[in-house]
Amino acid sequence: MAGPGGKANPAAQPKLRLDKWLWQARFFKTRDLAAEVVEDGHLRINGQRCQKPGHGVGAGDVLTFAQGARIRVVRVLEIGTRRGPAEEAQLLYTDLDLPGSDAAASPLE
Repeated sequence: MAGPGGKANPAAQPKLRLDKWLWQARFFKTRDLAAEVVEDGHLRINGQRCQKPGHGVGAGDVLTFAQGARIRVVRVLEIGTRRGPAEEAQLLYTDLDLPGSDAAASPLE
């Protein structure tokens, strides 16, 4: 990051606040709910626990967090510019959850 009078790094990847990205991608109804999940330590970025809603997230980051009774694992594709319709929000990430997986299912069944 460039300081006052410094030059911006052209190779630097754009970032967006974590709570804002989660809200824009429609994982949470409000930014406050997204921030609460992060502050409570229930979210990981690239495997590392994050408790700062203002932490920057960008393309390529992998987020792991609880959403209701489900554990979500998503890869950020874009940071987005607004909270649009669901179809637009789904373009911001790739869902890495295994299809048909259920947290309550036993591997022995």
